[in-house]
Amino acid sequence: MVTFMPISSHRLSDEALELVAARFRVLSEPTRLKLLNLLREHGELNVTEIVAETGYGQANVSKHLMQLLEAGMVARRRDGTSVRYRIADESIFALCELVCAGIEAQLQARQAALAASANVPAA
Repeated sequence: MVTFMPISSHRLSDEALELVAARFRVLSEPTRLKLLNLLREHGELNVTEIVAETGYGQANVSKHLMQLLEAGMVARRRDGTSVRYRIADESIFALCELVCAGIEAQLQARQAALAASANVPAA
């Protein structure tokens, strides 16, 4: 079993680093991020509903859902003749919120720097 501790207090093993990298690879695809956000917003959806919401092709949606399922980020259940997907691991949203907060802070700093440079009189 691989145990995880905060990076600041423990050196991760190569095995643990590979697992972390694999998780980031799954999250590195914008289509998968969109599907995760859609499932977070709606709770449970089937492929047809996801296709209608996103405009993506059925094969594309199914491929990305399988990758999310294999990574343990979504779960599925049979509902009659269809399969419904839902978020299985809410921790992915904590990570996304941290990343988004960092991006927002960077953008605000850039805007502040641009505004400051626009107010500097020419020499």
